[in-house]
Order: sequence, then C-alpha cells, then structure tokens
Amino acid sequence: MAPTATAKRKAAATARTEPKAALRQPDLSVDFQRPSLYPKQEAAIYSPARYACIEASTKSGKTWGCIVWLAEQAIIHGRPGRQFWWVAPFAGQARIAYRRMKLAITGGVAKPNDTELTLTLFNGAVIWFKTGEKPDALYGEDVFAAVIDEATRCREEAWHAVRSVITHTKGLVRIIGNVKGKKNWAFKMCKRAEAGEPDMSYAKLTWRDAVAAGIMDQPEVEDARRQLPEAVFKELYEAEPSDDEGNPFGLAAIAACKMETFSVDPVACWGWDLGKHLDWTAGVALDRKGRMVNLVRFQAPWGETKRRIIQETKGKAALVDATGIGDAIVEDLSTASGNFEGFVFTTRSKQDLMELLQSEIQQTRLGLTGPVLLTELEMFEYEFRGRDGRFTGVFYSAPPGMHDDCVCALALATKHLGIRGQPFQFSTTRDKRRDDLDPGADNTPGYDEPQAGQGWENRSGLI
Repeated sequence: MAPTATAKRKAAATARTEPKAALRQPDLSVDFQRPSLYPKQEAAIYSPARYACIEASTKSGKTWGCIVWLAEQAIIHGRPGRQFWWVAPFAGQARIAYRRMKLAITGGVAKPNDTELTLTLFNGAVIWFKTGEKPDALYGEDVFAAVIDEATRCREEAWHAVRSVITHTKGLVRIIGNVKGKKNWAFKMCKRAEAGEPDMSYAKLTWRDAVAAGIMDQPEVEDARRQLPEAVFKELYEAEPSDDEGNPFGLAAIAACKMETFSVDPVACWGWDLGKHLDWTAGVALDRKGRMVNLVRFQAPWGETKRRIIQETKGKAALVDATGIGDAIVEDLSTASGNFEGFVFTTRSKQDLMELLQSEIQQTRLGLTGPVLLTELEMFEYEFRGRDGRFTGVFYSAPPGMHDDCVCALALATKHLGIRGQPFQFSTTRDKRRDDLDPGADNTPGYDEPQAGQGWENRSGLI
C-alpha cells in the first residue's frame, strides 16, 4: 500500500470504496491504490455484508487481506478522532499485525506509535491494535470498523465488547481465523453466516486456494500433512473442524476401542500419573495386546502413594510421571523396586505422548474400559500454540475444571508397552474362562481393596 500525498490541495474528502480512490482534505490529497489480492480472498474480505466471517487455512492470506481492508477503511472513511480497531487474542499477535501495516503504509501519511500500537493517519483517523485478553478494557469508544483476528482463540467477551463499540457508528466487522473445533463463538457465528442470516457473509479459504493463488507451496502442505495429526492438519490447512469438537482421539475411534470388562490376561506394564490433593494418582495396566487389565485412581499422601504403587504394580514394568516432585517419588520407587522408570512431562513431551496415544486409539490398538477413563478421553481437548506469529505446537489437556490423570496414565502405559502391529477386534465378554488362565500370573480381576479415606475404587465398573 503506497498512498501518495500532495500538499496544498483544497477539496472535500471523498468516501469511495473502489480499489482506487482519490482522497482530499483542505491541505492534503492522497491517491490510494489497493494492493492486489487473489479473487477469492478479495471477495471474502470485501463482502458488502456488515459482518464477514472467514474460516481460513494458515497462511492463506486472511491476515494480509484484512490489513489491507482495515487500512482502506481508515483512509477512505477516516476523520479526526475516528477509530478503527484490530483485535487479536494476545498482545504479541496484535503487535505482528501492527508491524505489518506499519511497513505497508508508506509515503509519510501515517504516524506510528510503537508504545500504544497505533497508526495515526493524515486524515486524523487512528488505527489501534488491541488485545482481547481483557475484554472489559475494550468498552467505551466509538469504532468505525474492526477486525477480530484469530477469532477462534479470542474470548467471546471480546466479541461482545467489539459489538458494543460499533453500535453508534454501525461499523463493519471482519471475523477471521483458523478453525479450532466447534466449541467456540466464532464457529457458531460462521455457521449463522453460512446459513444466510441477514447482513452476514461466510467464506472459506483453504490451502488449495492459497496454492492456486501462488502464495503457498504444495510440497510444504504435503510435509505438514505428514508431520501433523490428521485432525490438526484438517483444521489448520483445510479449515475443517474436527467432527469431535476438538477431541484429538476421535469419538468414533474411542468407541471402537471400548471393552465391556477388563482383560484377564497377564499385566505387561503399568503407567502411573501422580497427584495428591487437587489431582488424582492414576495407574493403568495393559496386557501385551494393549488391553486394559486394571485401573487404579486415588488421592493420598506421598508416602501412602508410593506404598500403593508398589503394591499394585507387583514387580511389573512401570513408567511413572517424574515431573516436579515426581522425580523424587520415582527415585524412591526405583530404590525399592527396579521395575520403575520416570517420564518428565514438558509441553513437547506431552504432545509427543498424546500423539502416540492418538495414533494407537485411531488404529484400534488399545482395549479401553471404565467410565472415568472413557469420559476423560471423550472430553480431552487440544489447543494450537504459537509465539511471534509462528506455530510452535499443540497443547493437549482436559477442559477447565476436569481431570486428565487417567488419560496420562494410559498414555504412559501405551508408551512403555510400545507400538504393536495390526488392529484387532474387541469382544464384549472376557477373552477366556478363568480356569484357562496361567495359574502363576497376576490375573485377579476383582476389586482393589479400598482403605478408609483414600477414595480407591474397584476396576469392575466404578472407575
């Protein structure tokens, strides 16, 4: 964008919306030439609707197109004191858009303020780059046009505030972002727009559109397809929400792995996730085919927790959460019995662990049972993370107020067992009769003996 300024021109300002517009104020004239956008990109962003909702692939041009659109709104419709807003989920993302627009508007017609993240134009209009982290701070002004960037990651209250500040001006809004499940306000807005609600428009930009326009390389897309989980790729590149509303495992895949009862085959290994007061200590035992043999879940002081883990594990191989205080717990367990190994949870290691569990579940290589575990799996979510505008990974966790202890224990057991071969079918009954079992193996399927005040539950259906 390169507006040119000529001093000493005296004429009234115009308010044209064509790609090229001559704008005049008493002492200044600016010729604005809209940068080239590819046809589908331009049609989506320059919709005549007041609310344009755009679901888009990463790097498909949604941000740049809206930078052009917002700058054009401010140049054409700007007057002294009029405000135009860019709202992003976090301050760092707002700063990225600010820097891009600052570099794009040349010719000395905008005065930048790097502290407040504002661009004050020749006509007195001010373009603000704001964060939606504290929605209450957005109220109060009159805004003439706004972009809500990465809307699926913005708090819904930020949208409420933006809608409030455009009331007097009847300002236009562009709501843009990657797809992120179906549990967010932006997805619902897109569905309303797609259904044809008045004064709303809907568009989708995918990697195919970006490749056709020459702004994305298909080999890069194919590399992303290989590297990312299928659900993540579909949302980031194909703008397709997960059928499971953000669940990384897949509800159908979880259902395909369900067993009515625990396996009675010998335990091959355990996974243990540690907790004390707010979280639970959870242990999952798998047989050599990946079917659950036992599930233990309790809260207790650390000393009792160590005793209980040793008692339950019975010398079988076990992978134990060694994060934080868990490092000392694993050291004590290893001293008492040599079958324990530690696993430290970091953002990256948890992502890798959960993607392994995701792969095993989606290929029906695990046998799962127990209502608490199954509920945790079905409620599990993922979140895209980034820094300075770059995708850095996927964060996996339970929704706020829920637990993921059993899921983590299952993932640890799955990792310790290793990846197996072909998927198999699960029976809704026990695999074989009790009298066929190896009498020397640990095959006791009944109850874990509860002790007063510790919340232990049995593996025959309560967990």
